[in-house]
Amino acid sequence: MKRSIKKVAVIGSGIMGSGIACHFANIGVEVILFDIVPRELTDKEKAKGLTLEDKVVRNRLVNDSLKASLKSKPSPIYNQKFASRISTGNLEDDLHKIKDVDWIIEVVVERLDIKQKVFESIEKHRTPGTLITSNTSGIPIAFMNKGRSEDFQQHFAVTHFFNPPRYLKLFEVVPGPNCKQEVTDFLMMYGEKFLGKTSVLAKDTPAFIGNRIGVFGIMSLFHIVKELGMTVEEVDKLTGPVIGRPKSATFRTCDVVGLDTLVHTANGVADNCPDDEMHDSFAIPDFINKMMENKWLGSKTRQGFYKRTKNAEGKKEILSLDLNTLEYKAQVRPKFATLLATKTIENVSDRFKVLIKGKDKAGEFYRKSFTALFAYVQNRIPEISDELYRIDDGLRAGFGWQHGPFQIWDAVGVAKAVELMKTEGHDVASWVTEMLAAGNDSFYTVKDGTNYYYDIPSKKYVKIPGQDAFIILDNIREAKEIWSNADTSIQHLGDGVLNIEFRSKMNTLGAGVLAGINKGIDLAEQEYEAVILGNQATNFSVGANLAMALMMAVEQDYDELAYGVKHFQDTVMRLRYSSIPTLMTPRGMTFGGACEMGMHVDKVIAAAETYTGLVEFGVGIIPAGAGTKEMTKRVSDLWVKDDVKLNRLRDAFINIAMAKVATSAYEAFDMNYYLHHKDLVVVNEKLQIATAKRHAIQMLEDGYTQPAPQKVRVLGQQALGMFMVGTDSLMQGRYASEHDRKIANKLGYIMAGGDLSEPTDVSEQYLLDLEREAIMSLFTERKTLERIQHTLKTGKPLRN
Repeated sequence: MKRSIKKVAVIGSGIMGSGIACHFANIGVEVILFDIVPRELTDKEKAKGLTLEDKVVRNRLVNDSLKASLKSKPSPIYNQKFASRISTGNLEDDLHKIKDVDWIIEVVVERLDIKQKVFESIEKHRTPGTLITSNTSGIPIAFMNKGRSEDFQQHFAVTHFFNPPRYLKLFEVVPGPNCKQEVTDFLMMYGEKFLGKTSVLAKDTPAFIGNRIGVFGIMSLFHIVKELGMTVEEVDKLTGPVIGRPKSATFRTCDVVGLDTLVHTANGVADNCPDDEMHDSFAIPDFINKMMENKWLGSKTRQGFYKRTKNAEGKKEILSLDLNTLEYKAQVRPKFATLLATKTIENVSDRFKVLIKGKDKAGEFYRKSFTALFAYVQNRIPEISDELYRIDDGLRAGFGWQHGPFQIWDAVGVAKAVELMKTEGHDVASWVTEMLAAGNDSFYTVKDGTNYYYDIPSKKYVKIPGQDAFIILDNIREAKEIWSNADTSIQHLGDGVLNIEFRSKMNTLGAGVLAGINKGIDLAEQEYEAVILGNQATNFSVGANLAMALMMAVEQDYDELAYGVKHFQDTVMRLRYSSIPTLMTPRGMTFGGACEMGMHVDKVIAAAETYTGLVEFGVGIIPAGAGTKEMTKRVSDLWVKDDVKLNRLRDAFINIAMAKVATSAYEAFDMNYYLHHKDLVVVNEKLQIATAKRHAIQMLEDGYTQPAPQKVRVLGQQALGMFMVGTDSLMQGRYASEHDRKIANKLGYIMAGGDLSEPTDVSEQYLLDLEREAIMSLFTERKTLERIQHTLKTGKPLRN
């Protein structure tokens, strides 16, 4: 039976329930969000003369929860307008509405008795065949659906989202004992294709996959930390970005999640897995028990492993907890020789072999923590999963690791890690020993651009399913690369479509990247058919290479700097006016010059989680890679009267002057960075490049024609006067410095088209010249250089 999801019911409006409702609204699904009816009136309700029978009172809990969720940061929703897709109700008056939905998701408190009552009520109104799932993090399915009808059980599974549902990619699917295979297959597919998740098939075991391994890693680390006498700062330094994990690392992550949540999960595993060979690792250490007694649970209680405070001078300070004295102290920046040895190693996976060889405390920490992790995951198959790649998927998607446990093991070297495990006193699973004895020295391999994993029962490498829809650059680069320099790789994706991949640090746009873009267009125009600007880094690009521009400005090499700006503009304009289709696949941070490139390609295939904007104002300059010109042109292209255009031009000016960043690709449409008639969004970023290739081919088949240059209507003095009055007011109100006003006036001058006496049609090159003239004058300003230096050093803008 063909199944589609048009309407979803979410039962329970807490943080998770509201977050799940918002994410379904994100992808265009209609949602009904439910919660219980309040039993008491609030003081405000009493003052208004309301009763417990009034609808506004009966829906208070669900409405307040949703409202709080929509106000939270980071936002659970791509665009606030999407909240209109969510309606609310209560479980007494409105539950009958679930008869019209396609999927019911239970997200109530983690108590079996309450869940059973909810399911009993649901079954009275549920239409047979409707999907019914629970977001439980560990209650066994057999207990939850006990006593339910055959149809209910056939369509029942756990669908475990990780918090926050919009941002964390893990979607664990745990089918019930009587769940139909077609239901499991549908949920796995829907999670990937529509929700943009990494769907991981898990077994009905305590904490499933992600939390079982992730919490073990943290609990094991707690014991290692005490053994080695390490500090909170040291551990977070060693377990963050240096090994491809989030900046929050370990202890900061515990503060964010909540120590009580961590302890609850650890106790759940300890209570329900008595035969776990590392059962002792889940025992709560004394210092954690003391923190629980003190209610030092993290962010929710304003102190945990870290505590925000003010020093004697009244400045904000973050203290760290001394795990021995349990007193807060000033942080000490940790330094390890082992980390220094990895400083020049850009690829995270190449660092692991160096880290485990360290002779200092850091090296010892890595050897103990990694071998404990390897020893644990080797024995979880087939207990929690039949396939090892699912464990890696769970940790990458649920905890933000770049590499899962088996991938780290591969990076260290399987045989080498086995030696270390024995040294640290860990037994090695027989299947690992047999794998090595058979000459298979890794858990993964790549064949013809496709990933394979070692399948334990068959003792063979088996293709990881679901890859056919993706193009994985890491797998094809070596075989498909047709040109490269230090900062760029060009691959032929087939069918005449080239991909230009940025490889510079943070994918900054310097001379090497510009050379690669121009070379790619040359090749496409001469021998191939189309070009994609696509990479699969966390962030597409942070923009132009400011460090290089700063060096030229400081050395007063203005001719070279002017040439660089002109070359950047010419490259961006070539993306628009080449004879072949040009596409771009932004994701994550896509700032400044990268945003400008996206505004000039023929089509953008943006990941939903794309954060883009013209941020140059924040470092004391204006967008001069055709971005200011293009925002002016996009207002000019509107079929509206000049007075309406003036208002739209003001909006565009404000976006640039405030360095506003769209917090999703959908917001980028509202800010005019992307255009509805040509650009599109994909929720699953793994599909981006394959989707771009498909659209490139379609554009060619439809008869792609090289665009012709167009005139831009500028408003001259009418707009310039508006901008000048506005910047004067901001300065007088002390919202802007004199230097801010100077930059803003230069921006306004470009967007007005100069000091023209009446509205005039000008060429794009005319505006590009104004851009270049403005930015070159700003590069001669001391305050501009100070702002750039400060930003490069701290990552934060300076107001001077």
